[in-house]
Amino acid sequence: MEEFERYALYYAPEPGMFADFCADWLGWDAANGTARAHPSLAGLDIAHLTQTPRKYGFHGTLKPPFRLAPGTKRADLHAALPDFAARHAPVTLDGLALQQLGGFLALTPIGTPAQQGLLADLAADLVRDFDVFRAPPSPQELERRKAAPLTPRQNALLAQWGYPYVLEQFRFHLTLTGNLGAEQAQSVADRLAPLIEPLLPKPFVIRTICLFGQGQDGMFRILHRYALSG
Repeated sequence: MEEFERYALYYAPEPGMFADFCADWLGWDAANGTARAHPSLAGLDIAHLTQTPRKYGFHGTLKPPFRLAPGTKRADLHAALPDFAARHAPVTLDGLALQQLGGFLALTPIGTPAQQGLLADLAADLVRDFDVFRAPPSPQELERRKAAPLTPRQNALLAQWGYPYVLEQFRFHLTLTGNLGAEQAQSVADRLAPLIEPLLPKPFVIRTICLFGQGQDGMFRILHRYALSG
């Protein structure tokens, strides 16, 4: 059985045109664990634009990457996830929108406060319920996180949960580029929008959660998909 350095609980689109385009865009198909050819857009070095998010595959974070706690193993995750999925219903939002977040591009959910709240609750439950499987971050990992400006609350979340952007600091998004800077990000968005917007799901439904594993090559792969059926 292949060994994985870290695990994560993500949303990933089910097979189809949307999933295929986003895998091509990033240059990595997490479902099959294979490299993909980028689209060809004159004047855009898509391989460079997507270098940072490529290794994670196209996804929306629900529980951030973690190393397994001592005494736990991958089989334990597989044993716990079906029960969690059976207790949680799918989450439906109105759709997704291409948005500039700081200096990078991502897809963000469109929906009512109630819909957004259900998504936040799903992520919070995953963070809390599966924390028993998470090894504490190393001092080096903590220092790397603290290199970014964090609020006191985010520092507290980092100390408790190993990541600063969880619970009320959670903002669901599906990353499409690395940090480009505001002007370049807008330019890329203008080129990308006509290609991706016709593929965006309406409504946007999170029907499954995916267990991802980071292989020895540094790339994340989908290990299993669990249907939300509560």
